Amino acid sequence: MSLYVNQHYLACLSHASYVVGDTTSGQAVVIDPQRDISLYLDDAREHGLTITHVIETHFHADFLSGHLELAEACGARIVFGAAAAGRTDFPIDALANGSIIRLGDTDDNVHLEILETPGHTPESISIVARETKSSTPHAVFTGDTLFIGDVGRPDLLASVGQRADDLGRMLYSSLRDKLLALPDSTLVYPAHGAGSACGKNLSTNTVSTIGEQRRFNYALAPMSVDDFVAVVTEGQSTAPLYFLHAATINRQIREVFHEDAPLAAMSIDDVLSAMKSGAAVVDCRDDADFAIGHLRGSINVGLGGRFAEYTGEVVVAGTPIVIVAEAGREREAFTRLARIGFDAVIGYLDDPVKQFLENPTLVASASRLTAHEFDHRRTELDDLQLVDVRNKGEVEAGTITGARHIDLPSLTRRVGELDRSKPTVVFCAGGYRSSIAASTLRSLGFVDVSDILGGYNAWNSGQRVGMSS
Repeated sequence: MSLYVNQHYLACLSHASYVVGDTTSGQAVVIDPQRDISLYLDDAREHGLTITHVIETHFHADFLSGHLELAEACGARIVFGAAAAGRTDFPIDALANGSIIRLGDTDDNVHLEILETPGHTPESISIVARETKSSTPHAVFTGDTLFIGDVGRPDLLASVGQRADDLGRMLYSSLRDKLLALPDSTLVYPAHGAGSACGKNLSTNTVSTIGEQRRFNYALAPMSVDDFVAVVTEGQSTAPLYFLHAATINRQIREVFHEDAPLAAMSIDDVLSAMKSGAAVVDCRDDADFAIGHLRGSINVGLGGRFAEYTGEVVVAGTPIVIVAEAGREREAFTRLARIGFDAVIGYLDDPVKQFLENPTLVASASRLTAHEFDHRRTELDDLQLVDVRNKGEVEAGTITGARHIDLPSLTRRVGELDRSKPTVVFCAGGYRSSIAASTLRSLGFVDVSDILGGYNAWNSGQRVGMSS
């Protein structure tokens, strides 16, 4: 078979991109690329392919796409659906439903057919891959229209005047009239997997078939369009703060990202000066190391988790950023921030542990309570503020009595609902997000903030043990 498909899965953003080529002609496209593009160039080189096009299934909101980087690196033409025409600051091929990109000069080469599948966004497309012009569809690249176990949410554009009801009705039609019309054997390659905020029920699997989705995807079950809109919009999580920024920048001419761009080492005095000018210090060490000692006023978002996404939930896009990281991991943090369009990284704190030891008055520790210590403390403090930063669906499954629910993406927007002078305890499911939230509140002037070690899971387990003893 001359059709070559390679999925590149970026777990920290739950993002799937693809190199699709014809090994006979040596031509290839990249679909929905991440911004650091060396993996695609290496893939193409290894398999004797030349990248001729980069196809975007829509204007992505959860990451900054690498179309400009690929256009610069290999002269690739940038392709969007027809509804994207006139909406970009850079030249594109805006292809209508049924348009063909042929990877070679003959009918025997790989054919890619554009399907306009609006609903997640108005310009959304899917791409059907055939081995030859007359072959049955081998695969469909569905972007954010169809996921494994879910479909793309139609409510993300409400803030820019697009009604979820209107987009939901488009999505209903796109799924049933376009995608479900494909043979059951057609492989389904989506743009995201489990953990993405672009849906609510995504599978950990990253490939399926139309037949499997027809049978098992809740959103593809027989139902009216009204019921469909209701079920796919209900229970969606709050979109991260940076989504609108990324979706906007993905339509603009911007600086091309280079993975080897210089990154400045900064002294503690440099960092303090930057903070006075409005910079955010993002400490991406493990939350336990952060708790032991960190630069006062810094925010902890560990590299071990969904670092870029969560940074984008508590730091406003465009804010200058100083990175604090374990030695040798500064560039990883820099690249991961660039993937969501956070380009205002001005440098990193050089040898942070040494600088903390030499400047102890600038260092703070973080209060972290075991579930038992938290239970004891709340019996002593009548004015304790308890904040649950988990998502809505997590809270509906159980929370701690008296907790105020403010999910992490809403925290900086709703911080005025909390009293900075009151003792405050935050919790999440396991402790990662609560360290982010607690450090964010401290950076905003809260005087007494703790989080619960092990989060709600640890507290709830302790309650069950207590009840059974």
